[in-house]
Amino acid sequence: MTASFDRFGEAVRAAALTIPPGLPRGGIGWCAAMASITEAAAAKPGNVHPGASFDDLTFFDFVAAGISIAASLERASSRPLGETIFDAVRAASEASPSNANLGIILLIAPLAAVSLAQRPLTPAHVDAVLARLDATDAAAIWEAIQRACPGGMGKADRHDLAGPPPADIREAMALAADRDTIASLWAHGFEPLFAGPVADLLATLTADVPLETAIIRTHLRQLARRPDSLIARRHGDETAREVSTRAAALVALEHEATWPTALAAFDVSLRRPRRLNPGTTADLVAATLYILLRDGLLTLPFLPCLDQDNRTPP
Repeated sequence: MTASFDRFGEAVRAAALTIPPGLPRGGIGWCAAMASITEAAAAKPGNVHPGASFDDLTFFDFVAAGISIAASLERASSRPLGETIFDAVRAASEASPSNANLGIILLIAPLAAVSLAQRPLTPAHVDAVLARLDATDAAAIWEAIQRACPGGMGKADRHDLAGPPPADIREAMALAADRDTIASLWAHGFEPLFAGPVADLLATLTADVPLETAIIRTHLRQLARRPDSLIARRHGDETAREVSTRAAALVALEHEATWPTALAAFDVSLRRPRRLNPGTTADLVAATLYILLRDGLLTLPFLPCLDQDNRTPP
């Protein structure tokens, strides 16, 4: 599967060259970093990318945060998941002033906890990881989420984020599942991730669609499939549903000549007059890219041939 060498490819390539030594190419940490970088480099409507920033968030924040978590995730299969998530969130907060990739960490960490020897990655593998969680994991994960200070979480009658950690983190996620897609996956299983965006991206790439376009189409299909949690938390369910309806209209146009113009108009409408950033959907796309990279179903041919320190072309 290939991708065209363009601004998207150049941005991914330049960021890849900053991945530190010690992370083997194709390993868990490297795949996590590259998934974060590649997702952020694609010009998805309403999201940050190399050609569009917010006042408090840029593409380079995502690059720094994505690379910062790689070392923690590289060791994920050999230590408790709570420890991995806490270390990754701490590293990301030191690399970027925002909680740019909390959702990515919460999605990729359970995937990264599955050994590379288990291929292909399946929802059953992830369920086995989540089934092993105990109260110590719950406390570490709770502290990590508190440290990241996600916006728009509101108050909850049980397991409010401002309060003490729950003994069972999946029970707490289940209570938030109706208002948060990531919590729903933790509580009820990762099958919707595999059946939805993973299947979408794989099918689109198999049809020889350029990678950036395939990522954008996958993003739109997921946004059409389920309203974005971040938009819903910040602007209400009705607004989130409206954005999903408009995404579905774009999905119907993706093979039409009018699609690029409609996509650009949709992008503008998500930025002004309000910031309707479909950030949770973007996190799902990052997790999707991680799965395809770690299973060898996606290559990034615009990357240089790197030597063993992953930084210097031979």
